[in-house]
Amino acid sequence: MPLQVAVCGPRMCSEEEWQDACTTGRLLAERGAVVICGGQGGVMAAVAGGARSAGGIVVGVLPAADRSSADPALTVAIPTGLGEARNNVIVNAADAVIVIGGSWGTLSELALAMRSGRVPVVQLGGWHVLDEQGRPLSGICHASTPRQALELTGLWS
Repeated sequence: MPLQVAVCGPRMCSEEEWQDACTTGRLLAERGAVVICGGQGGVMAAVAGGARSAGGIVVGVLPAADRSSADPALTVAIPTGLGEARNNVIVNAADAVIVIGGSWGTLSELALAMRSGRVPVVQLGGWHVLDEQGRPLSGICHASTPRQALELTGLWS
């Protein structure tokens, strides 16, 4: 079974986040990974487009109960009717989680991934979560490029 990597990020993203997500999707597809995302716009659309450009498989886990909001680059669209609770499905389906950019929904995905304690979590840009002393939380790997993000998952040697 191929590796499944969730790529999480905001629906409204910067050009840099878009480019990082597109490159991340392409690199994952080139390594044979299935990309899992929220299936809509922004980072989700960029990672889907990048993966599909390299012949990859992209699964979108949608918040609505129908596929009307699905990005056209998805290979598979799964309507859940769960709203933001679908973030838990995305994280639980993954062998690793890569977070690109930041938003409240993205932060919830990062928190769910960290809480699960069973997958590598890599952050590329976005918000920084600090403890009560203002120190970065341990366990989140920080990448400066899409290639480094894939390396930090530890899934490929």
